[in-house]
Amino acid sequence: SLYSHKEIFLRELISNASDAIDKARYESLTDQSLAEGGEEWKVQLVADKEAGTLTVRDNGIGMTRDEAVEALGTIAHSGTKEFMKLLESREVKDNPDLIGQFGVGFYSAFMVADKVTVVTRKAGADAKHAVAWASDADGTYTLEDTEKATKGTDVILTLKEDAKDFLEEYELRKIVKQYSDFIEYPVVMDVTRSVPDPEDKEKSVEETKEETLNSRKAIWLKDKSEITEEEYNEFYKHVSHDFTDPARTIHYRAEGTVEFQALLYLPQKRPFDIFYQDYKVGPTLYVRRVQIMDHCEAMLPSYLRFVKGVVESSDLPLNVSREMLQDNRIVEVIRKNLTKKVLDTLAAMKKDDLEAYGTFYEEFGRILKEGIHHDFERKDTIADLLLFESTKTEAGKKITLAEYVGRMPEDQKEIYYITGADRAAAESSPYLEVFKEKDIEVLIMTDDFDDIIISGLGAYKEKEFQSAIKGDLDLGDEKKEEKKKEYGDLLELMKEELKDLVGEVRISGRLKDSAVCLVAGEHDLDPKMAKMFEAMGQDVPKGQRVLEVNPDHDLIARMKGLFAADKESGQLKEYVGLLYDQALLLEGVMPRDPVAFAKTLSTLMAEGVDAD
Repeated sequence: SLYSHKEIFLRELISNASDAIDKARYESLTDQSLAEGGEEWKVQLVADKEAGTLTVRDNGIGMTRDEAVEALGTIAHSGTKEFMKLLESREVKDNPDLIGQFGVGFYSAFMVADKVTVVTRKAGADAKHAVAWASDADGTYTLEDTEKATKGTDVILTLKEDAKDFLEEYELRKIVKQYSDFIEYPVVMDVTRSVPDPEDKEKSVEETKEETLNSRKAIWLKDKSEITEEEYNEFYKHVSHDFTDPARTIHYRAEGTVEFQALLYLPQKRPFDIFYQDYKVGPTLYVRRVQIMDHCEAMLPSYLRFVKGVVESSDLPLNVSREMLQDNRIVEVIRKNLTKKVLDTLAAMKKDDLEAYGTFYEEFGRILKEGIHHDFERKDTIADLLLFESTKTEAGKKITLAEYVGRMPEDQKEIYYITGADRAAAESSPYLEVFKEKDIEVLIMTDDFDDIIISGLGAYKEKEFQSAIKGDLDLGDEKKEEKKKEYGDLLELMKEELKDLVGEVRISGRLKDSAVCLVAGEHDLDPKMAKMFEAMGQDVPKGQRVLEVNPDHDLIARMKGLFAADKESGQLKEYVGLLYDQALLLEGVMPRDPVAFAKTLSTLMAEGVDAD
C-alpha cells in the first residue's frame, strides 16, 4: 500500500546499496581496513533468468548478525537513522549524504518477489562471519551463518511469475535511467553481446562486458562555472523530453537554515497538453541523487507549471514511501524561494531582452496570468510581467502595464481595457467610440478569462481598472446631465418595453456613432466569459444588463420626436425592440428571433423607400 508503482523496488534497493557504500566510505577514512584493499565502490545488478532471480549487490559496509536482525527483522526500523544519530553524537560536521530515513524501502521487494534472501558481511570482518537472512513474507524469517568472500550485501529476489520482466536488460536499464540515473556510484551489470570472432571475421562470438547503466551526471550539484551551455541544454532535453533548447536556465543553490539545489528551465514552446487536467506539474525531486518524485507539485505553484527541471534537498522530510512530501515549513520555504527565483528571472528577461520575453510570453503568458487569481501575495509582481496590445500599438506589439500608466494623461484616473475575441473585433466595437474621439488608449485583452484576471488584480500602481464594456463611463461629458433630463421620458418608455430583458436604460458615455449598446454591470461577468461558462454547462448568474442610448444619434432623435407626437405609437415600440436586437448583434449575439427581426427590418426599410 506504500507504493504506487512496482518498479520502485529497484530504486529502493539501489538507494539502500548507495547508503551502505556511503557508510563504508565514511568509516574507511579513519579505518582503512574497512575498504579491504579496494575502493572501487559500485552497485551491481545480476539477472539470472534460469533461476528466476535478480540480485542487487553492493560492496558497502555490510551487516553483522545482530544488525541484520535489527534492520531486516523489524519493519520500519532504519539503520540509516540510527547511523545519523551516531554521527550527531560524535559531533561530526562532514556527514556523508544518506537516504532511507524510514527503513521500509527494503520491504518493497516483496511486491515483485516470492522470496527475498539477504547475504551480508560486515566490512573488516572475517569471510566466515557472514549471515544469510531469508523470508517469503509470511511473517517469519530465517537467519543462518554463511561465508562471503567480499564485504557488503547481496539482496537476492526470487521473482514472481508476473515480475519476470525485471530480469530483462532493457527493463533494468529503463528503471535505472528513470529513478537512479544520478546516483553517485556506478550501477553496473554484465551485458553479453555478439561480436566478430577475431580469428574468423565471418563468425561471431559471445562477449560479456560490465556496463554502467547510470550517467552519474548530477550537474545541478556542480558549480555553474564547471558546466557548459551544451551540458545545460542536454540535461534540459533529458528531463523535459523536449527537442529544442530552453529559453532560460536557472541554476540555484540555497544555503542557510534550509539548504537545497535547483536546476530549472523555462521552455521555448508550450506543450500541447499543458491545459489538460491531467498535465503533470512540478520539477523532479531528488534526495541525494535518488529520484523521489517524478513531478513534485508542492515545489511550484500551478501558474508556473511550464517550468521544468530538478530540485534536490537533504532537509526534506518524506513519508515512509518517499512518494509524497509531508506538509511542513521546509517545503513551503523551498516553494517560496523557487517561485521568487522564477519570477525574478522572468523580470530580468523582460528588462534585458524584451523581444525574447515577448516570444516567451506568446507561449506562456496565458498561464502566467493565472497567478493573479491564485497568488494574491505576488499579484503585483506578476502584474509587472503581463503584456497587452492596445489601441495605440501596432498589431502584434505589446506593452506593459507600467508603460501604459507612464503615458496616461494627468487627468486620466483609470486604466481602460476592452475584452474581445481578437484585436479586430475589439477595435471595431462601438464600446470604443468615445475613446477614439478623445484619443484615450485602451488595452486590448483577448484571452477568455482576462476579465476575471483583471477583476482580481483590481488596480495597478493605484490606478483602478475600468472595462470599456461594463459599468457607467464618465469621460467628462458636461452635457450628460442635461441629456438625461431631455430624454428621460423616452428612456422610461424603453425601460418599460424591455423590463424583462434589461435592468436599466440610460444615456451612454461611450457611444458616438452607434445608436445603442448593451453594457454589463460593474461586477458582472463580461459577455465573453458568460458564454464560455454556459458552453461548459455551468450556471451563470444573470446580471442586470443596461441598454445605453446615444442621444446624438439621428435615430434616437427621431424616436424622441415620435414619442412626443404619440406616446402609444406601435412603431415606436417596434423601434425599441429592434434597437435591443441590434445591441445584441453588436456584441456578437443572435437577435432574440432572427426571422422576426429580419421581417420587421424589411418592413421599416420598405416604408422608408415609400416615404422617399
